[in-house]
Amino acid sequence: MIMAVTHSTFTLERHYPVSVERVFEAWADPEARRRWMAQGAEHSQDFVVGGHETVKGVDGQGRPLTYEAQYAEIVTNERILMTSTLRTGEQLSTVSVTSVEFQAEDAGTLLVLTEHGMYLPGQEQPAWREQGTARQLDTLAAEF
Repeated sequence: MIMAVTHSTFTLERHYPVSVERVFEAWADPEARRRWMAQGAEHSQDFVVGGHETVKGVDGQGRPLTYEAQYAEIVTNERILMTSTLRTGEQLSTVSVTSVEFQAEDAGTLLVLTEHGMYLPGQEQPAWREQGTARQLDTLAAEF
């Protein structure tokens, strides 16, 4: 029996009490992004259209995890579009397409992140990805 790929989409919103420019910069600056996104893992980022971001760490069971993204579009202070994969060891776990939108709101910023994911059988679950991404966006608040 062939197991099916699971398709899932989630959208997360966060309000930050700083300007769009400051929130966008926290995504664009490799050192800032490493602090709130990679959280101690090995991290590299080339924040240009066509550029790559890589995070290498381990999961709760000690298995190597590799997240690799490529930036498809960057519109300063407006949006970031990217594609990404997550591997556990050599095994492909997920393939995703993500948009991050930045909107001025009152005295701060509304960030809207939407991710469309394809989750391979026996690998990462959609709920895990959504929870992990939500934690990263909560950690981003510490940058401000």
